Amino acid sequence: MMNKVDLELKIEGLKKAIAEHKDFAGTYESNLKEAEQELKDLGKPVLTPSQLDDIYEAIESGVNEFDWTDTDNFDKEFGIDYDGKVQLENFDLTNSTDLIEMVVEKVSKLFVEAECPEDELDTTEVDNHA
Repeated sequence: MMNKVDLELKIEGLKKAIAEHKDFAGTYESNLKEAEQELKDLGKPVLTPSQLDDIYEAIESGVNEFDWTDTDNFDKEFGIDYDGKVQLENFDLTNSTDLIEMVVEKVSKLFVEAECPEDELDTTEVDNHA
């Protein structure tokens, strides 16, 4: 049977071991997150900072060319608050297609679309007469 001092030392040792393993677990978790991100990024094309800036500017240009003053692009719902004041309760962009097309047009100009080879069809016939 252990005495009080031995038990206190054992408790401190266990706390130390747990703390050390937490440090290892943190390292493993960090390594796991890095590996998971690398896996997500594996098939992505690599862009330079300058190319990313060009994409940002193209998106910004497309958004800026959208007619934000055309009220037909939005659904609006008004209401009256407790003070009798009219307030805008809901405001939705209904014509997002034009905005998307403007942005896609600007971004597309930054790239040349690769030609994809057509799927080669297997034209060999299988003889089912056995």
